[in-house]
Amino acid sequence: MKYTSTLIAVKNMERAKQFYHDVLGLEVVADFGANVTLTGGIALQTLDTWKEFIHKQEEEIIFGNNSGELYFEEDDIESFAAKLQNIKDIKYVHSLFEHPWGQRVVRFYDLDKHIIEVGENIAMVVKRFIDSGLSIEETAKRMDVPVDYVKLCLV
Repeated sequence: MKYTSTLIAVKNMERAKQFYHDVLGLEVVADFGANVTLTGGIALQTLDTWKEFIHKQEEEIIFGNNSGELYFEEDDIESFAAKLQNIKDIKYVHSLFEHPWGQRVVRFYDLDKHIIEVGENIAMVVKRFIDSGLSIEETAKRMDVPVDYVKLCLV
């Protein structure tokens, strides 16, 4: 058994491909019309074909249920958050904020109300804390992670 990808249903394939390219920089790896694979292992499936595959009616497929998310990491989270502010179609779950362990994240919906989280690369969080003057031990305590994990992030 091998996990290969996450598949999400989309209402408009062309708009979805454009969104994932423009907002997240994903490229098309394979395009079979109703099924498209993007870099990072995300597959898009048209709603019309998806409902046939799972033997459901369209009204049984619930978009925007807030029960999962696609997770990405970004080295320069502030620039990414600023980029999002310039995209008129972005609907936020929440704007950029900092989790208790120090990672800054933003969550928003794609065009079909799937949640996307973009989090600060955790190695960048470690670097930010070290650059602020915290020791490795203080950083580990601040982030609630082992000292060895902090050291690994600095390599």
